[in-house]
Order: sequence, then structure tokens, then C-alpha cells
Amino acid sequence: MIKILGLLTRKDGITHEAFVRHWYDIHGPLALAVPGIRRYVQSHITGTRTRPDIPETDVQVDGIAELWYDDAETAARAAASPEMKALTDDGALFIGQIKTFVIEERQIIPQA
Repeated sequence: MIKILGLLTRKDGITHEAFVRHWYDIHGPLALAVPGIRRYVQSHITGTRTRPDIPETDVQVDGIAELWYDDAETAARAAASPEMKALTDDGALFIGQIKTFVIEERQIIPQA
């Protein structure tokens, strides 16, 4: 399983609420057409917490996107598809910055 995880920050001039609304109502359904996506998760930031013993990282994030694929080849085919181009073109309308990670997951507590 390959996961692509993106930390998303909204464009200047867009409220967090407008960002979330566009991401969920318009962008989210576009992901349904991308071939090979096993799972798509939007994590909407609702707050933060701090720890007194560890300094906080200075990162501004409005949401976290997860795209799950069976393997790297499937992810590469999806990335080259016209449906993914439509998805990324839409993302450019409301996402101001993004940091994307390719992740190999190691479960500590597996799903039930």
C-alpha cells in the first residue's frame, strides 16, 4: 500500500471555511473519477494542541489529504491520468501551498 499525504494551505484571500467547503463539495467528488485510488481521506483541521515539553513546529495547515493506492505503479498511472489533471487543476483554484509526502505505512495498532 502506498499513501500520498499532502499538507494543504489555502490561498491568500480565502477563508478557512471557504477552503473547506470547496475542498469537500467540489474537489472531493473529482477524486472519485481518478483511476486506481483505493481510498481518499480529507482531514479538516479544527484546532491544535500543544505539549509543554516539546516545542511546536511553525506550520500553517488548513487540511491534510490522503490518497491511497495498491502500489507505486498504480499511483504513477493515476498521476498521469486526465482525471488527475482535472483534480490538480481544481486544486490550484483554492490551494495556496502544498507539501506532499510519499508514505509507506507501518501499522502499530492494526485496524480491527
